[in-house]
Amino acid sequence: MDEDQITSIFKDEGMMKKEQKDLEKEKLKLYIGVDCQMSFYLFDKEFEFRKFCYKAIKSKAWDNVVMLLIFLSSIKLCFDSYFLQADPESPIMKASGDIDMVFNICFIFEMVIKQIAIGLVMDDGSYLQESWNQLDFFIVMSSIMDMALSQFKIAMIKILRLLRTLRPLRVISHNKDLKMIVVALMESVGGIFNVMIVVFMAWLIFAIMGVNFYGGKFQFCNIDMYGIHTQLDCEFAGGEW
Repeated sequence: MDEDQITSIFKDEGMMKKEQKDLEKEKLKLYIGVDCQMSFYLFDKEFEFRKFCYKAIKSKAWDNVVMLLIFLSSIKLCFDSYFLQADPESPIMKASGDIDMVFNICFIFEMVIKQIAIGLVMDDGSYLQESWNQLDFFIVMSSIMDMALSQFKIAMIKILRLLRTLRPLRVISHNKDLKMIVVALMESVGGIFNVMIVVFMAWLIFAIMGVNFYGGKFQFCNIDMYGIHTQLDCEFAGGEW
């Protein structure tokens, strides 16, 4: 190994102090596409905790844990559907509420870590600048409101609890392939609408032709609808055509 390679190893291991240009390269490598310099006006890009948060949300393990939480939360929603009429004070419903609280706290923690890592809303690349994160934010905030108002008997609380069913949609924001499919579908809505107009016009044309060709020709005799096939035979038999 030459001198530059040895120096680079010592700097990476913390045995030597990194030069300013090395710090700038590391910063650019860390915060790709993130323009927020001061997250929450507290954490700048050199802050070690923010670096840790950014590395965490970009790791594969983070995505796997979040996907597991979403999967378990979806199973929990399926479980709740079997106990819609259960007594809220029953042990199983109390346990269900506690589990739901744990999931909410985990999702709040995930959201906060992301916001610390990339910023909240003001700069390009911030958390709320991405539409999928906006969906996540809406779901998490509805869960927070549900927790905060769970002790009050308000009709709106039921609506907030219904919003829990949106949790499985968070899978989309954590899966690039699903994102691509959904974006492609959304972008093709205009073209699909044009095709639907053409198809509707074709249906309308054939509907008009059908009414003209077959209108008044599907009568039957009230005496024997299968044995008598003409109006004359039906009236001769004393029936009504």
